[in-house]
Amino acid sequence: MNPLVEPAPRGPLLGVNIDHVATLRNARGGSFPDPVQAALHALRGGADIITFHLREDRRHIRDDDVRRLREQLGAPLNFESAVTPEMLDLIEQARPPMVCLVPERRQELTTEGGLDVRGQFERVRDACARLAACGCRVSLFIEADPAQIEAAAASAAPCIELHTGAFANAVEAGDEAASARHLARIRDGIAQAAAAGLQTNAGHGLTLQSTPTLAAMPRVRELHIGHALIGHALFVGMEQAVRDFKAQIERAAAQAR
Repeated sequence: MNPLVEPAPRGPLLGVNIDHVATLRNARGGSFPDPVQAALHALRGGADIITFHLREDRRHIRDDDVRRLREQLGAPLNFESAVTPEMLDLIEQARPPMVCLVPERRQELTTEGGLDVRGQFERVRDACARLAACGCRVSLFIEADPAQIEAAAASAAPCIELHTGAFANAVEAGDEAASARHLARIRDGIAQAAAAGLQTNAGHGLTLQSTPTLAAMPRVRELHIGHALIGHALFVGMEQAVRDFKAQIERAAAQAR
């Protein structure tokens, strides 16, 4: 069995996305709240990975945040990025241990849908090779679509991150038929990825309500969660918010065994 796709012993690792802490800081200017301090609190709460997205327009995370994260955190960093020359240059300079290549449109409020690996295959393949050469583990943020998973495997990326937004939204809306339909696609995608030797991660839109379903899937190795966790932290604090999500993940994984 490919070691990349063996089940995680205590359930998926939790990647905490700190983008929205930076969004709040940037709304007023200045340096508070500091996303780097938020990341440190998240790690104290039990986060396994710190995720951030440096966008072209720098709407939340800024270049200096990336530098400080590299200098002040000993935990794994997951650098989300569009597939552009500027971002690839910055990643080569920062050399984070993990990179997730995502689609990006200036007009969107948040990432909408997955990366079209099949439609821009050579560009993505070349980016994967370039980032692997500087020591980054590359993941591709894609839909649970057979053609995209096939293209991801051919690109030589070792990992994919399945977009869970439609599933999570259906769960929050109480639409059982839609959530079951989206979940079936995710399950099929995980099985296809495992057969191709890809590590499968998942993320986008996950909440305390929808996270356990993904955490119970033994082939999902990482869950990357931002908006709902940061929102929860407004009421209970960052460390407790991370503990609450970790508890949901570990409980679901234990019940699934």
